[in-house]
Amino acid sequence: MSFMNSSGLDELARRLADSVPESVRGFGRDLEGNFKAVLQAQLSKLDLVTRQEFDVQAAILERTQANLTAMEARLKEIEAKFTQQ
Repeated sequence: MSFMNSSGLDELARRLADSVPESVRGFGRDLEGNFKAVLQAQLSKLDLVTRQEFDVQAAILERTQANLTAMEARLKEIEAKFTQQ
């Protein structure tokens, strides 16, 4: 699973290559390619999720929190009835 699309990774690799001193920049495309390969390798080791997966889990959490709040309110109502008796 990739956290960045290919064009984003290409752009990051290009920026890294551009930040290298001019004397080393003679390696050109090789340097940019190496940056990209290292970035891809390191990113693949991370336990990342896609934005879509994150949004789904956030929605589930929001519903769960709403249900919990409703159940807590209901429980307080029930406890109030028992303590009044």
